[in-house]
Amino acid sequence: MKKEDFYFKVYEIVDRIPKGRVTTYGAIARMLGQPQRSRMVGQAMHSASFYTEAPCHRVVNSQGRLVPHWDQQRAILKVEGILFKENGFVDLKTHFWEDGEV
Repeated sequence: MKKEDFYFKVYEIVDRIPKGRVTTYGAIARMLGQPQRSRMVGQAMHSASFYTEAPCHRVVNSQGRLVPHWDQQRAILKVEGILFKENGFVDLKTHFWEDGEV
């Protein structure tokens, strides 16, 4: 599979993340049937502005950590009702989403 094809499959999933929910790079990789490719999902997110307007702010790491050096991500998520733990990470127990949920 070409890199761009993989990226577009990632963006299709990201487009389905509902407002007020988040998912992780690893979860997206698992949804694509390629669990070993979470870093490539991260690369797709890094390149997203060139390819899509998907709500990439809704993708965090496996601990709920936000993207480094992207200060707007926290503000956007807060507006959507996302709660954060004391350590500043997203509360994944409350807000985690996997494809197939409503």
